[in-house]
Amino acid sequence: MTEASEATRRTPGTPCWASLMVHGLGTTEEFYADLFGWEYEPGPEQLGPYVRAMLGGREVAGIGEMPPDRQLPVAWTTYLATDDADATAESIRSCGGTVAVGPLDAGIAGRVAICSDPLGAIFGLWQAASHLGTRLAGGPGTPVWHELVTQDTSTVGKFYEHVFGHEARAHADACEDFDYLTLSLQGRPVAAVHGVGRSLPHDRGPHWMTYFEVEDTDAAAARVRRLGGGIVQPPREGLSGRLAVVTDPEGAVFTLVRGRG
Repeated sequence: MTEASEATRRTPGTPCWASLMVHGLGTTEEFYADLFGWEYEPGPEQLGPYVRAMLGGREVAGIGEMPPDRQLPVAWTTYLATDDADATAESIRSCGGTVAVGPLDAGIAGRVAICSDPLGAIFGLWQAASHLGTRLAGGPGTPVWHELVTQDTSTVGKFYEHVFGHEARAHADACEDFDYLTLSLQGRPVAAVHGVGRSLPHDRGPHWMTYFEVEDTDAAAARVRRLGGGIVQPPREGLSGRLAVVTDPEGAVFTLVRGRG
């Protein structure tokens, strides 16, 4: 487990934070504390009750509570770094995306916007001030990868290239039946786009998936079930190792992946 640099902003376009909005903050905190060992500290509450999940005193993710009158889907949101949220928001609009919220200030932490790409996948923008994002890279309980699951990679891959400067390259095993792009910045892979065609879940549509590292994928998936979550795809071998797609008790989907260490 390594600590992300506290003095350096993330390269624009890099996934820098993962946040979850739920209906019951307390019960969700308990679930992830039992699963990942997270502890919590208060975060900015401009948009309602919000906590930052901590491991060893370092921030790894955020959880907020929706207003009682908002019945939105519960889902993990990937935030991409930007040095200018307003300029990036304009680029998103001009490239066929949508800006649903913001950009607006989140206290002294930074500036935020909630957006979607041309096929409807929701993601966040984060312009860091005092809060630079996830402070741990690797290790159980930390977000270690972000993957866009969508119909196909061709159109949406170009969107992320134009807006964030990603270099999109087909995976070495890509073929007619396996549509997969790696998004890189300065030669370093930072995320991926997986085109699944008609296999895209109708109840979720295109979406960004957050991968959390665990020591043992099978044991962690079993623990999810015991804690009231669900199994979407049971443990199996994947491109990044042994993984399982699961849900928390409110239905938020995420992936467990075994660490390489």
